[in-house]
Amino acid sequence: MTMKLLSVASEIYPLIKTGGLADVVGALPAALAAEGVATRTLIPGYPAVIARLGKAKPVRRYDALFGEPATLLAAQVDGLDLLVLDAPGFFAREGGPYGAPGGNDWSDNWRRFAALSRAGADIAEGALKGWRPDVVHVHDWQAAMTAAYMRFGAAHAVPKLVTIHNLAFQGRYGAEIFPALGLPPEAWGVDGVEYYGGVGYLKAGLVSADAITTVSPTYAEEIRSPVHGMGLDGLINGRVDRLHGILNGIDTDIWNPAEDPLIARRFSARAPGARAANRRALEKAFGLDQDDAPLFIIVSRLTWQKGMDLMIQALDHLVGLGGKLALLGSGDHPLEGAFLGAADRHRGRIGVRIGYDEPLSHLMQAGGDAILIPSRFEPCGLTQLYGLRYGCLPVVARAGGLADTVIDANEAAVSAGAATGIMFAPSDALALHGAIARAVRLHGDRPVWQAMQRAAMRADMSWRHSAARYAALYRELLAEAAA
Repeated sequence: MTMKLLSVASEIYPLIKTGGLADVVGALPAALAAEGVATRTLIPGYPAVIARLGKAKPVRRYDALFGEPATLLAAQVDGLDLLVLDAPGFFAREGGPYGAPGGNDWSDNWRRFAALSRAGADIAEGALKGWRPDVVHVHDWQAAMTAAYMRFGAAHAVPKLVTIHNLAFQGRYGAEIFPALGLPPEAWGVDGVEYYGGVGYLKAGLVSADAITTVSPTYAEEIRSPVHGMGLDGLINGRVDRLHGILNGIDTDIWNPAEDPLIARRFSARAPGARAANRRALEKAFGLDQDDAPLFIIVSRLTWQKGMDLMIQALDHLVGLGGKLALLGSGDHPLEGAFLGAADRHRGRIGVRIGYDEPLSHLMQAGGDAILIPSRFEPCGLTQLYGLRYGCLPVVARAGGLADTVIDANEAAVSAGAATGIMFAPSDALALHGAIARAVRLHGDRPVWQAMQRAAMRADMSWRHSAARYAALYRELLAEAAA
């Protein structure tokens, strides 16, 4: 019998994306379908989403959802079964999903994502005629209050699971918003939504969930420590019996070098020679010298978490070793300026594009030799998975999902033909310098480098195994609820 799953999230690829969350939410439904799970995904009605809906059917109306009229729309887009919360007062805005064009968060995000969560809980309670989910799966702080509304409402018995994609983002607000949330008085407390004297959206979800997952096994262990627990390690350790680390996968239809329409020339693990055409196209796109030097890429948010300040310190070192760099990303303005300055200082050796460009990111993975990911912490990471798929070998910090997905090129792994990248620790400038030097040396040994590329491209980066784990967990929760 097919299980009915409601997924609640703030973004979904290919409709709206700011990071890996969207890729996961967009790719998981198809993988779950093979496990007998039919997913409907509730997302906000941002302008980019509404523009893609085409024929949408109104299935629920709100005269005033947190003060704004709203309509739940049902639609099918690119194989995704969607429920869209069309609330123009909350979501019909210029800028990104979470902030204004200038970069500041919307001041009413607490209300916007409480509305999304309230709608999710209403669906769990049976608000849609003829469809009610067996299980509810919510993602990150923007949707986490769904679990709290369910717990303190009529859908308390419906199994609910919260996935942490990044514990650093928690949705914390002042205590003054609590009366407006529409929760009963008993929800205010350490066992409810209260968090250090205010309201914590992610905290409320974690304490209300029947299961908690993270996006890699190593990250599940890391967040139990004060260093990575971000103030929630006590809660997480108290619920460790409910904690599961399930590694992310990627959509191997979209990220497939043998069929990718966004790259200069297609290739495969069996016929990797065509990568050279992508390399030349990448060099041209970034204004880099056309030579055979090791070509590193970065596709990242430019932030402290991602170790981009460490990367700034390593740029002269990378160029001095004979390497080149193509960078695509945006983030902290001082880091953006520093990378642009380095590109000006090392013309032909460093190229920088500020922003995000999905087609260009495919070309970078197809044409780069190695992708640099020096993150201080990384719940899972997807760019290293794309790199493995395209033979762009990851050079990564030993953190979170990076540690779970890359096999370091130590002597034993190289001898066994198992190495798929280079790993370093700790996450500091000295270790990063050493990793870059090691990558340059390995790149100079063509048989070894090509063997690593073949091993990387053979690795299974699909959702197959992880989807089976999610489906098994859903069934465990259902059995527990029925007992």
